[in-house]
Amino acid sequence: MQGKVEICGVNTAKLPVLKGAEMRALLERAHNGDKEAREALIAGNLRLVLSVIQRFAGRGESMDDLFQVGCIGLIKAIDAFDLNQNVQFSTYGVPMIAGELRRFLRDHSALRVSRSMRDTAYKVLQVKEKLTAVNGREPDVEQIAKELNIPRQEVVFAIDAVCEPVSLYEPVFNDGGESSLVMDQIGDNRNTDEHWLEQIALEQAMNRLTPREKHILSLRFYDGRTQMEVASAIGISQAQVSRLEKNAIRQIKKDISA
Repeated sequence: MQGKVEICGVNTAKLPVLKGAEMRALLERAHNGDKEAREALIAGNLRLVLSVIQRFAGRGESMDDLFQVGCIGLIKAIDAFDLNQNVQFSTYGVPMIAGELRRFLRDHSALRVSRSMRDTAYKVLQVKEKLTAVNGREPDVEQIAKELNIPRQEVVFAIDAVCEPVSLYEPVFNDGGESSLVMDQIGDNRNTDEHWLEQIALEQAMNRLTPREKHILSLRFYDGRTQMEVASAIGISQAQVSRLEKNAIRQIKKDISA
């Protein structure tokens, strides 16, 4: 937020600011059923909501939607705040608002992943924020994994789970009216004309082999069996398997290069 500007239709310059004693008095009245006090508390803490939703900007959701969800978190915090605890309302309210926003983003993600994975992901994000604030720099995956006492790969998978998908048609940059898209930056080394021609040539060469030769190559290179295992499976000697295998490979190379 840059100064006192309008965010989500709310002019921050016109928002009331509640003092500590006033906040406590309103909370006591609200907990006793005073609806006007409750409304005053909501209005007096909208700055808190606006400050929290800034952390969740850029995740593909409308800021207006996030503001409404944040207000729901604020209302829950007002209703559940324990006046007997010696803490400021903001100390209690911020995690409540942030938690409501995280649940909303989790349940409205474009990609559906397991709830346990998302719970881990948000723990990772919380630890990341905490360590960044303490150390003045972003932690690496190893540090986050150590803090949460989970394997490194779980941290990586969790971060991937909450990353927003990028469209192949997303512009990378625009130069003089001509845009370069994500799909233009992705190379496909497999589905090329050369690859397809090689695949066709290999299939044709395989079809020229005898059934026994094809069976031996299948057992050797698709099933990963040793020559001794192949010999035992088809009832011939290991030397015969070796000879048939070499002849078949030699014939394939000859047909492909022809």
